[in-house]
Amino acid sequence: MNNTFTEKHILQGNVNNPLSYLITGLVFLLPALTLVTKFGVGLTSFGFLLAGAMLWRQAVLVRHLTEIRWVLTALLLSLAFAALGMLLHPDLHLRSLEKPSRMLFCATALLAVLAVRPSRKALWYGLIAGAVGGAILICYQRWGLHIERPGGLINSITFGDLELCMGMMCLAGVLDFQGRQVIWPALGALAGLLGSVATGTRGGWLAVLFAALLFLKYGHFLRTRMVKAMALLVFSLLVGTYFVDQTGARERFNQGVSDVKTYFDGGAAYTNVGVRLELWKGALLLSEQHPWRFSSPDEVERELGQLVQAGRLQPFVLQAEHFHNDILQQLVLGGIVGLLIWLAGMVAPFVFFLRILHTHESASPSVIAPALAGLLLVIGYFSFGLTEVIFWSVMSSMFYAQMLFILMGLCLNARDAQVKESA
Repeated sequence: MNNTFTEKHILQGNVNNPLSYLITGLVFLLPALTLVTKFGVGLTSFGFLLAGAMLWRQAVLVRHLTEIRWVLTALLLSLAFAALGMLLHPDLHLRSLEKPSRMLFCATALLAVLAVRPSRKALWYGLIAGAVGGAILICYQRWGLHIERPGGLINSITFGDLELCMGMMCLAGVLDFQGRQVIWPALGALAGLLGSVATGTRGGWLAVLFAALLFLKYGHFLRTRMVKAMALLVFSLLVGTYFVDQTGARERFNQGVSDVKTYFDGGAAYTNVGVRLELWKGALLLSEQHPWRFSSPDEVERELGQLVQAGRLQPFVLQAEHFHNDILQQLVLGGIVGLLIWLAGMVAPFVFFLRILHTHESASPSVIAPALAGLLLVIGYFSFGLTEVIFWSVMSSMFYAQMLFILMGLCLNARDAQVKESA
């Protein structure tokens, strides 16, 4: 079998299996519907759950257990820790198990992808459609309806973060396109950038910085001049938004710097940045009091109230739903053990994709593109979590888990096909 046929076979998927079209559709719909509907993530998760239940025998998961075991272990530990919290705090409802259980069940997406080998192009075009659709919606709200901080159908921060995340993954998808076709993933990357800027969200800027460092590290995978030019164009346009007044990027940046200076000078703390800094201060004070304890939300609220009464915190911290930082959120509610379990859910998939890149540097784009997209997904969520609790909502948590397992499955499928061809 020649290389041309092999690459085409890997790209198109297992067209002989009728269920391949269903799974391919779900792979496309996950990113395509996430930002423009309220039901997209739930619909695809239910579809993958049914498909995984029917296809688990065909997936032959046991041959990949060594590679994926740490990712599954991290999610299992998260669910077990949540269950332990319910035992320690009877006031917690069963709803506290919703996110960790549903994220674990997203492993059915991996089963479905391994069983029928859907087309990778479905994911790339889904990301392009999702990024472009999200950008059109948010730009209409920003400049058509004149909403200063538009948030689509959710909220401005989560919308901007997911929009940017899709755009960054589109950049990885550029590797999987040839010739002039690279314009499509490049369009998705630009749309993701534009949509994020339109929301006025600043937390995503850190993700772009980390993504730029990642592309510098693995820039040798950008084999053609056109692909390199597209990547450079996207990052250049990001910098350029600072100098275009209509984007509001420069105003938001300067406001953030001013808020930090004002806060540490003892001035007004009730600003977007000041509120975060005060919440982070409160989180550190609480974690010092009980670094190993599993705390319920009611306990945290009560202890924050005590700190406010003692004059150590501003009263507005009691109005916040969370601490605007994933690390501190986990540290306060779950202690050091809870934080380590949460970090495992980020580190384990990061190591999985990193190992794919390091052990298959001479592999075709069919292996490299989804692995690089997986790294960008994990890096993006970790970066967003530095100034926001990106895992606060079920929707954003489910998007992460489903996308994670889809990309893992695509990596394993493409690698197995390449190994089979070279044998």
